[in-house]
Amino acid sequence: MKTHLGRRPFSAMELHTLYTGYIYGDMRVVREQAKHWHFWLPLIAYYTGAYSDEIGCLTLDDLTVEQNILCFSFHTHGKIKPRLIPVHQALINAGFNDYLAFIKSQNQQRLMFDLPAKTGRYSEKVRIWFSGEGERAGYLQKCAIPNIDQLGMKTAISSLRLNFEQQVRIYALQANSKDAFNYLMGFNEYPHPNYSNVAVLNSIIGQIRVINSQLHWQRFINRDSH
Repeated sequence: MKTHLGRRPFSAMELHTLYTGYIYGDMRVVREQAKHWHFWLPLIAYYTGAYSDEIGCLTLDDLTVEQNILCFSFHTHGKIKPRLIPVHQALINAGFNDYLAFIKSQNQQRLMFDLPAKTGRYSEKVRIWFSGEGERAGYLQKCAIPNIDQLGMKTAISSLRLNFEQQVRIYALQANSKDAFNYLMGFNEYPHPNYSNVAVLNSIIGQIRVINSQLHWQRFINRDSH
């Protein structure tokens, strides 16, 4: 598995903690400035392996139906190839279609419309919210997950891509398709611009483990304040 900058995937327990934290529970925390992207971006990152900049750039036009399968079309990362990632059923179950209707009702185009760019990138704002900065605690700290573990390995929002990579590698090999793995990761080892069998991609993505089947966007926006 490829690692970078000393980062590691989240453990199963850490994933459970992240996706049962206050964002995905029933109570807002004190002085929380809740944004819709706080709910959706970590979920989309886990189920697609996309970087936060890629997710931040997604628009309604980047949702496409290929071979009767709803997919995200990622095409905005300079170092990673464009790719279609089928939308995992867990996202649908979390209210994704309702959220899309809400975006349209607000006359918005970007899926993460309330995520502003900082220094021209969405990832910087995401990093500060997720990992904290200086004295400011991030979502990780509020979930009691350390940024750096005892071995000096870091966790960050991009760790979710490593969790995606771990699982997709296994399921793609079980499907006897290393090409599907390289395509879904956006690696240059897959030399073609498209992958012809979207059903295979959907089968692989569909096996990614669901962390919390109870979370829902409507629950997020209906949370009570402390």
